Amino acid sequence: MIKFRLEGSEYIELIKLLKVTNICGSGGEAKHLVGEGEVKLNGEIESRKRAKIRTGDKVEVFNEIIEIE
Repeated sequence: MIKFRLEGSEYIELIKLLKVTNICGSGGEAKHLVGEGEVKLNGEIESRKRAKIRTGDKVEVFNEIIEIE
């Protein structure tokens, strides 16, 4: 499990989160994963590349969970 702390903002966009946590090496790769339905937000498949991820959310990709604090 990866814990990510939001600082200075109330949310982070999904594709940016995937990049800063090193799940994806580029924005293009992050967009592709979301577009292919490989990313879940709070247990549901998330198709919005720029979904606003907030404190308390959980993102799952490749059996890795990112918990937002």
